[in-house]
Formats: sequence, structure tokens, C-alpha cells
Amino acid sequence: MYNFGNEVVQFLQEISYAYAALLFLIENLLIFACSVYIGNLLSIRYAHRRIVPIPPKIEAKEILFAISTILLNTIVTLLGLWFWRTGSIQFRSDIGVFALLDILILLLVMDAGMYLLHRIAHIPFVYQFAHKTHHRYDKPRPLTLFVLNPVEALGFGSLWLFVLSVYDFSWVGMGIYLGLNVVFGSIGHLGVEPLSERWLRSNLFNTLTTSSFHARHHQNEDYNFGFYTSIWDRIFGTLSPENSRSQD
Repeated sequence: MYNFGNEVVQFLQEISYAYAALLFLIENLLIFACSVYIGNLLSIRYAHRRIVPIPPKIEAKEILFAISTILLNTIVTLLGLWFWRTGSIQFRSDIGVFALLDILILLLVMDAGMYLLHRIAHIPFVYQFAHKTHHRYDKPRPLTLFVLNPVEALGFGSLWLFVLSVYDFSWVGMGIYLGLNVVFGSIGHLGVEPLSERWLRSNLFNTLTTSSFHARHHQNEDYNFGFYTSIWDRIFGTLSPENSRSQD
């Protein structure tokens, strides 16, 4: 596995940027396809646990915004490759305990950063030209995860590149975090709640964000700004009353 990882790193160092762009586009298309496909399967499986009204027919604008997000994510990934090749971003190759610790660090740091950006996105001026696009679709479905204004997509991408530039994460830690990021995002836009009430009341899922947690943000924009955890919402008093009551 270690040798395979070294071969992948060597491959990324040598391929042309044009070839890399094609590979990253395919990668982001696969992420999109898997997220929407599995999300739709879960939405059908747990249709009896719907937490938002059934969304209307998909609009052409939703498809266009999703395509835009895929393309911009590809550009951000390509920029990340360039920063890595020029030394602005560096990665470690270890696969031990510290690599696993990187996952936790990334989750906490990105959760804090995205909470901050999310709060900024709700400032009226910023909201009108950027974040309003996502909130236009207040009945989330799996596709909604990718329905972002280009300014917002680039904002999150810039945060990601900034975090990578200030700390040398491991390849393993970064890769697992990126997978978890897609999982959390997909779960947040299911429109149904796969977890039972018992699980939702547990300490674990009262701290981690769930489908219900993010759906409440789409229904009431004053609450639940967190992406992976409810920690920052609890600290800054933006936790939904419904989430607070679930602890009782």
C-alpha cells in the first residue's frame, strides 16, 4: 500500500496539467454521480421519514449551477496540484496515528472555517449575490448539495486551499477527510432522516450534524450553520430550538 501511494504521488508530480484537469474533472463527476445516486436511493428507502416537503420538479437552473460547481471544484483541485508542485502546499507520507489525527484536525478546523464563512454568507449584502442561490431551494434533495452560486463554491474552495497551505497534512488524512466531507454534505441534503429518534437523541448524533440538522437550516436560516458538528452553533447561540429540545 505504501509503494502504491508513492507511485500515485510520483504520477501526480509528472502528469501534464491538461491531463490532470481531465482526471480531476472525471473525479468530480464521479463524486457528483455517487453522491446524487446514493442520496436518491436513501431518499426512497426512508421516504416514510421525510423531514421537508417533497421538492418540486428539478429546474434547468439547478442543473446549470450543479455543472458550474463541478467545474469550479475541478479548477480548485487543479490549483491545489499547482500549489503542491510549487511547494506552497506540502503533504506527509506517513500512515500511522498522526495521519489519523489529521482527519480530526481537518474536521474541526474546516468545521470552524466553514461555520464562519456560512455566517458571513448570511450577511444581507453577501447573501443577495451569493448564498441566496442555495437557499432558493428550501426543500433539499441530493442534487441541492451542488446547487451553489459560483462565488460560494470558490469561497469554500479557497478556504480549503488556505488550510492546506498552513499545515502539512498527510495524504491519507486528507483523502479520508475529503471522503467524509462528501458524506456529511450528502446526508445534509437528503430531505429525509435515515436515523431513528433514539440515534438522533444520542450524544454522538447530537454533536454531529444530521439530515434533520441541516434541513432545519434550510427551513429557518437563522439557525444551524455548522457543517460537521453543532459545536459552533452551541457556542455562538445559533443552534435550532428543535435541536436543543432533542437533548431533553
